[in-house]
Parts: sequence; C-alpha cells; structure tokens
Amino acid sequence: MLSTTALADEYTTGTVTINNPWSRPTPPGVPMGVGYMAITNHGDSDVTLTGAATPRAKDVSIHESTMKDGTMSMRPLKDGLNIPAGETVKLKPHGYHLMLEKLDAPLQEGQSIPMTVNFSGAETMAIELDVAPLDGDMQRKEQEMDHSGH
Repeated sequence: MLSTTALADEYTTGTVTINNPWSRPTPPGVPMGVGYMAITNHGDSDVTLTGAATPRAKDVSIHESTMKDGTMSMRPLKDGLNIPAGETVKLKPHGYHLMLEKLDAPLQEGQSIPMTVNFSGAETMAIELDVAPLDGDMQRKEQEMDHSGH
C-alpha cells in the first residue's frame, strides 16, 4: 500500500521521512537552483537517494560541496547519497544538496516547487520545495525559540 503524508513541511512514505524541503530564490538569468532537506531512514536497512525531478528544471542531480585548503568545490554523486538505517542525512548549504539545472524561470521567494524524489530501497516520494531566503530557516528557528527567560 502506498501512503504519503505531508504535515508542516514533513513528508513520509514507508520508512523514509523528508523534513523541511526548501530552495533559495535565484536571480534573473541564473539557470541553476538548489534543493535542501533532511532525509530520515526509519528502516532497518540503508536506502539511497538516487535522483529527483521537477517540471521547473531540465535536470536534477545530487552534489556534495566540500572545503579544502580554503577552496570550496562541488562534485556530483553519480551513485547517489546513502541514507543509513536509523539515521538522518541533511542536505544543506555547503554540504549535500540537489542541483536544479536549466531552470525554466527564476525561483521566487514564496513559491512551492513540486518535486519527485527517487530512492533505491524505498518508495518514490512527491514533495514541494518552499522557496525561502538563505536565512529564512534561521529566522523561523529564532522565532520558535523561547526567549522568555532572558
């Protein structure tokens, strides 16, 4: 039985949950966007994020950014991204991320970008990336914090 539930930026299908999928706005003329999220594997065996697709981009690929000797580099993960059993892997700035290549139009703050996320060892999942500024997630977390004792 296929079951997908979505609640406040959380999507679950089978043993996999995706939390807070988001992207950044892109300037006019920039053909590339990004996708970030946290992927949790609640199962007993590893799953692999193998790819994704959106009608807003010609291609979506999985990348890893790393810093070495003061230089940031990015490489595609052609074999996908392993999500170990019982763990969460975060796709975030300066780390793992999805590259939305050859966008049909700039991504604008406030938009929701439909996306299909594919796994090996888990079911395909339909999600939406919320387009927010880079500091939008930090602002939301700051608002959720209790500052009443200060």
